[in-house]
Amino acid sequence: MSEQLLSTLQAKYFEVFGESTTGRNKAWLQKRIAWRMQANAFGGLSDRAIQRASELANESDLRVTAPREPSRLPPPPPVNRELPPKDERLPPVGDCLVRDYKGRECVVTIMPDGFDFEGEHYKTLSAVAKAITGQHWNGFRFFKIHKQESA
Repeated sequence: MSEQLLSTLQAKYFEVFGESTTGRNKAWLQKRIAWRMQANAFGGLSDRAIQRASELANESDLRVTAPREPSRLPPPPPVNRELPPKDERLPPVGDCLVRDYKGRECVVTIMPDGFDFEGEHYKTLSAVAKAITGQHWNGFRFFKIHKQESA
């Protein structure tokens, strides 16, 4: 159906413009055909509009060569990105979480911007738990970290 519609639009384009097109964008073809049909039925641009467009399109302002590569531009300034607020349930940066899973001791180090497990960096504890188990786990639940009761 889609290919048939495209073929129909291309045939209509040929009928309206008198030349074939390799365009395959349906929305573009529809707009171009509708514009041409309207221009044919009601007349195209007025002579005044064509003259004004010619005045605006001063050929001396047209670029004839491609712009140069921006090789001499200074590097962009570093972006100051604040770290998200640390979850109160987590121990301080540098501490480790330890969990025995299927006879294997899993040690995760708390980093300022995430977690380190076996040399790999993870953004969330849930991602670490998934790497360990192969299944989705809530990271806090997997490492048995609970909210502390307020006194």
